[in-house]
Amino acid sequence: MDNVGFYIIEFLFFPGILFTAVVGLVFQWVDRKVSARLQWRTGPPFFQPFYDVIKLLGKELVVPRISKQTGFLLAPVIGFVGVTLVSVILWLTNLDPTKSFVGDLIVVFYLLLLPSLAIIWGGTSSGNPFSAIGASREMKLVLGYELPFIIAVLVVAFKLHTLSLGNIILIQQEEGLVIANISVILAFLIALVCSQAKLGLPPFDMAEADTELMEGVVLEYSGVALGFIKLTQAMSFFVLTVFLAMVFLGGLPLNGLHLLWSLLKVLALAVVFILIKNTNPRLRIDTAMKFFWGPLTLLAAFAMVLAYLGY
Repeated sequence: MDNVGFYIIEFLFFPGILFTAVVGLVFQWVDRKVSARLQWRTGPPFFQPFYDVIKLLGKELVVPRISKQTGFLLAPVIGFVGVTLVSVILWLTNLDPTKSFVGDLIVVFYLLLLPSLAIIWGGTSSGNPFSAIGASREMKLVLGYELPFIIAVLVVAFKLHTLSLGNIILIQQEEGLVIANISVILAFLIALVCSQAKLGLPPFDMAEADTELMEGVVLEYSGVALGFIKLTQAMSFFVLTVFLAMVFLGGLPLNGLHLLWSLLKVLALAVVFILIKNTNPRLRIDTAMKFFWGPLTLLAAFAMVLAYLGY
């Protein structure tokens, strides 16, 4: 019973819902602040993302009559739970790499996919044609970016001969960063681009596409459900940044001066996402698909070949 209580505390507080949500909203503020400065604006105050989510959670939830209510209401919750579970696995592994389990990298792949699958389910359940188009685009994006993303991460697993996140961190702490290899540098760049699409950030924001689809997949959402979706997006931004830092940059040690280096890692990755977002126009869905299934997948395969050859 004590163990069950401990697991519940981990899921609800640290490193689960409360911790991930708070830091995710801080990352969203960084996103909005850096974007504003790039556009010669002041940007929002620090607590604005918190105010926005709290306001949404207090508003009325309107469910469309023609929607499939079960899918429409469950989808935001499933995405939220998925990103929370990923955060718990990543941070428990980061805090004590020796307690990871074999194949946890594969589990993380599956859980990272849940927010995208949930938003597809919610969009198709809403009964709105714009949401259905957005869900269709999101489905195509998932089919496009998931393969090169998995291959890129597996390049590191292949180089280090392990599918355990804990071992990936420990080996890099003992033998140096794996990103010193050409194959891993290439894989890291591919993972960055795919992560941009997983987060739904420009130039891969065609599923929401404000000017075309009026928010697309989330058009019919309001109140608590929309609050969960926005919170999941903010948390995903933080979680994906942590995941890339753990796999490619040797983890995030939190002792002594290593804490400062860890903060710089995640903030630098976050700023890269923000810079890409603010300097690239939205792609058409067919252009994005050709890009992911063509050059990016070929580059990912080439990186794996380089890793096999020892580079």
